[in-house]
Amino acid sequence: MEIDRDINEHNSRRIQVRFVTKLKAPYKVPATAIAIPSDLSRLGLSSIVNKLLQAVDSEWKTEPFDFLIDGELVRMSLEQFLLAKGISAEKILEIEYIRAVAPRKEEEPSPHDDWVSAVDGSSPRFILTGCYDGLGRVWKGAGWCTHILEGHGGAISSVSIINSEGAGNATVATASKDRTLRLWKFDVEDSSDRPARIRAYKILRGHNASVQSIAAKISGDMVCSGSWDCTINLWRTSDSDADGDVVSIKKRKVKNKAEESQSEGEAVSTLVGHTQCVSCVVWPQHEIIYSASWDHSVRQWDVETCKDLSDIFCGKVLNCIDIGGEGSALIAAGGSDPVLRIWDPRKPGSSAPVFQFSSHSSWISACKWHYRSSFHLLSSSYDGKVMLWDLRTAVLYSLYFHCL
Repeated sequence: MEIDRDINEHNSRRIQVRFVTKLKAPYKVPATAIAIPSDLSRLGLSSIVNKLLQAVDSEWKTEPFDFLIDGELVRMSLEQFLLAKGISAEKILEIEYIRAVAPRKEEEPSPHDDWVSAVDGSSPRFILTGCYDGLGRVWKGAGWCTHILEGHGGAISSVSIINSEGAGNATVATASKDRTLRLWKFDVEDSSDRPARIRAYKILRGHNASVQSIAAKISGDMVCSGSWDCTINLWRTSDSDADGDVVSIKKRKVKNKAEESQSEGEAVSTLVGHTQCVSCVVWPQHEIIYSASWDHSVRQWDVETCKDLSDIFCGKVLNCIDIGGEGSALIAAGGSDPVLRIWDPRKPGSSAPVFQFSSHSSWISACKWHYRSSFHLLSSSYDGKVMLWDLRTAVLYSLYFHCL
């Protein structure tokens, strides 16, 4: 058998292993134990698994795999790994294999007229960006802008896709240094050659300083915003006069056609507690909001009572925060140093991070958990790099395309 010939070419000692996986067929290999050289690393292990799969299916096409022992990714030879972890090789070693995460290829750029300050790619149908020229843009593909959102009087600092499911209109929100938030609706299927220019259907006023971050509630009926005025405001997204949050309605004629209405809304409630700029907000659960601030704190808020439920202080200015990982409960945050910190709030009595990743060389500007994997998250930095992290082995990939 070809796999036997490959294994016999190695002169290192053999160890008994059994390959297991949580992947479905056709990715499963026979569960029998085999003897393999101890000096094999990921590439060698991947070659063996592919040959085992080819033995079962002659039409199998080779693909890369990653490997875990006791839940930790193998990033060295088996012998080095077992020695480093103090694992005995006398018994049959169980090695789990998973499909390797391949780095994405860079697509053609989507140019803007000024600095790109915000992006939301959570919809499979389009990408939403905000720019220092005060315009929001909707992109269907690389370099293909379908809508321009105009009306802000200052740079856009944050964007959020509120609802993009189903046919017809999508709803998005933008926040700006002009102290306002704006809500927009547009037809996702509109794909003319020239981008359509649209106005917001609702303007949200109430902050006393630049609005730094915006996040939508899962249901889409509300958004929250963090500001340089140290507060977090909650707003309704409906365009109807609900519970008195709409204070005025402006109308204007568009090219002598039917009048276009534009409502203005007030904040439903305000969360007070931060002592410096609220740099980032996320709304991962219906009744819970998380915020990060330049006052070095991460705070958890109860939406109904508007009270601060818990605080984590890290001693650094914080720029970004996201919630995910195991049980969608881990808090990732980054700020004015190169360290990406991760806390587990389920462990009371300690504010120490459970993970700290420090491969960046400058301040961290954004972080985001993978929406399906509890192990993977991204971070971006002022060093121009985007890094993909795996909790089981630290950094997986580093993408270095931006010059600023």
